[in-house]
Amino acid sequence: MKIIETGLSGLYIIEPRIFNDQRGYFFESYNKDTLSAAGIDYTFVQDNQSKSVYGVIRGLHYQMEPKAQAKLIRVLSGLIYDVAVDMRQGSPTFGKWFGLELSCENQKQLLIPRGFAHGFSVLSEKAVIFYKCDEFYAPEYDAGVIFNDPDLNIGWKIPADKALLSAKDSGLPLFKKAKNNFTFGK
Repeated sequence: MKIIETGLSGLYIIEPRIFNDQRGYFFESYNKDTLSAAGIDYTFVQDNQSKSVYGVIRGLHYQMEPKAQAKLIRVLSGLIYDVAVDMRQGSPTFGKWFGLELSCENQKQLLIPRGFAHGFSVLSEKAVIFYKCDEFYAPEYDAGVIFNDPDLNIGWKIPADKALLSAKDSGLPLFKKAKNNFTFGK
């Protein structure tokens, strides 16, 4: 398993070692000991899966403290553009974002620490996304940032006229107005 730093503290790309042969492939998608040896120590308590069609943009979502969630994201089928935004006040990368294509072909994963907003756009006809969380879903701590915030200027790789959003995601606040009780280093 290869762990790659992204330039945003605590945000990592995880590349599994894939064993291919004429039967197909095998890889280890998660190993607590391997991550712990790299200084990444989460205890995941909930797995989530979603299926979306081309053009869907989900996010940007997060849970406030004390119910903030770290997430390990991967794609079971299809292709997405996965995005994480640093919401941690005092962070040298506060307000910066990182995006990465995740697919069933590249098998890359994105490990998103607490204090980041997360979202993705679906670039294939359909996509199935699977992610682990280290905190249970707590709707009373649910928060988010509008996907098209002009200050963030995220390129979602979807034409504006093809974007599909939920009513909830369409009504999220701008980054500057979003609820935020994250502090860098805590």
